[in-house]
Amino acid sequence: MRKIFLMMAFCAAAVGAAPLFAASAADDIGVKDAYARAVPPGQPNSAAFLGLSNSGAASHALVGAKSTAADVVELHTHLMEGGMMKMRRVPRVEVPAGQTVSLQPGGLHLMLIGLKQPLKPENPIDLTLVFEDNSTQELKIPVKTVESTMMKH
Repeated sequence: MRKIFLMMAFCAAAVGAAPLFAASAADDIGVKDAYARAVPPGQPNSAAFLGLSNSGAASHALVGAKSTAADVVELHTHLMEGGMMKMRRVPRVEVPAGQTVSLQPGGLHLMLIGLKQPLKPENPIDLTLVFEDNSTQELKIPVKTVESTMMKH
């Protein structure tokens, strides 16, 4: 009986020394300036952009996303290959502790594939971010019309 008591006391002390609630990635990551790009009717895909700021002491990673506005949401980046800019899927977006990572046009972004309706500025969409620890953040993001610099000339 004494052994059981000592073992229970040891376990209680060990648990007391550890933090009771570790922060999830979703708790540590702040999201700013999120938006999806408006597209004309008939366009099957679009993209979403945002800033991810990690206020925690540990690094985290965005590993996925989903939205009811699209069949699939993928993490993508643009790379220069053979003198041509190409878009490639990436498995994760690292967000180091204490830093901000921008998902922006021409770089890392979220591809909205298989749009279920045209994205219009007056209709925000839902976006769920999924992090490496399976924690999630539910967002409602605006849809913005973005002019290409080529169209301004």
